[in-house]
Amino acid sequence: MRDRFMSVSGVLLDERPDLAVVLADIGYGYFQQAGVVTRHPGRVLNVGIREQLLIGFAAGLAMEEFRPIVHTYAPFLVERPFEQVKLDFGHQGLGGVFVSVGASYDAAAAGRTHQAPEDVALISTLPGWRVHVPGHPDEVEAILRSAAGGTGLDYIRLSESTNVDAVPISGGLTPIRGGSTTAVTVIAVGPCLAPVLDATADLDATVLYTATVRPFDAEGLRTFLAAPAVVLVEPYLAGTSSAEVSEALKGSPHRLLALGVARREHRHYGSRWEHDRAHGLDAEGIRRSVTEFLALAA
Repeated sequence: MRDRFMSVSGVLLDERPDLAVVLADIGYGYFQQAGVVTRHPGRVLNVGIREQLLIGFAAGLAMEEFRPIVHTYAPFLVERPFEQVKLDFGHQGLGGVFVSVGASYDAAAAGRTHQAPEDVALISTLPGWRVHVPGHPDEVEAILRSAAGGTGLDYIRLSESTNVDAVPISGGLTPIRGGSTTAVTVIAVGPCLAPVLDATADLDATVLYTATVRPFDAEGLRTFLAAPAVVLVEPYLAGTSSAEVSEALKGSPHRLLALGVARREHRHYGSRWEHDRAHGLDAEGIRRSVTEFLALAA
């Protein structure tokens, strides 16, 4: 996903004189090696390891009618400079495209400083943001091109985990697999689709997919809902979109199981796959949680 983001960003800079890429060391070497810095002097800007400055500088570009693409690891893009994100962009009514890497724990071996399962929940506290969680490099390209051509605030969350196939980007929920009206409806976000499909392969389950979680597709959920039992599977903090699901279904009897990264810290950092397993986000863990959830109403 990150490779696609960087290559498409270079092409977008060729196409759009109003775009600028702003970095805090992370990723600058790629743009140098690819010749993008040479082709576009003054539009690929490296502020060094100064994340608050990263956001403030990008906001200044936005005030000068540039569309900034701001990029670094998720904890350094969202958590560390959150006040600048809130004030310099949100309060000032500016637009920009924020693109993170690292997801919840792709760089788990680097320790807690490089983990950010809370990023989507934190951004979601701010008004006006569109939040995208692509599950495939093709989706990254489609979302990035759309966001670059917009005027608002977009957060695009890249990860190393990907689905086997891309899903056409609709901005909302897309049905992947149908089930009966007495089974379960599973909402898979971004790269969670692959383990969800494996986990529910022989279950009577409707599987819905989305790569855009804010705004949440409430109308789509009501349209595609096939059962009152709903399972939400997100690759970040568990329950991040629970309120959106409940609000969408407030007129319909339902029960909800929210799966995601638990509110506990695993200090044996390991790999992202080991973290998925520890949080029950691999196919085996999702299967276990879904079957236990359905058994409660049996």
